[in-house]
Amino acid sequence: MPRITFISRMTVKAGREQEFEQVCRALAETVRRREPSVIYFEFFRLRELRRYAVLESFPDEAAEHAHMNSSWLAEVLPTIVACVEGTWEREYLDPLAD
Repeated sequence: MPRITFISRMTVKAGREQEFEQVCRALAETVRRREPSVIYFEFFRLRELRRYAVLESFPDEAAEHAHMNSSWLAEVLPTIVACVEGTWEREYLDPLAD
């Protein structure tokens, strides 16, 4: 099964940036500790006002589903959603073939 990699971009509501960043830092640390199969998981602040992105890479679809259904994601997702203005855009990335 092929690797799953994507970037999700979002805009955070004015005044919620600090809360969003705090929750995202904690989530990234939890993923690093509790999901050793995850290839990459990191949030970024974009250079546009209140814009953020998360880059995620999983070895396969099963690992992505395990992450998406994890109790730690379920715990923080309501806060993340409450901080985001509208929704996020997800773009899947395919590695270049050799």
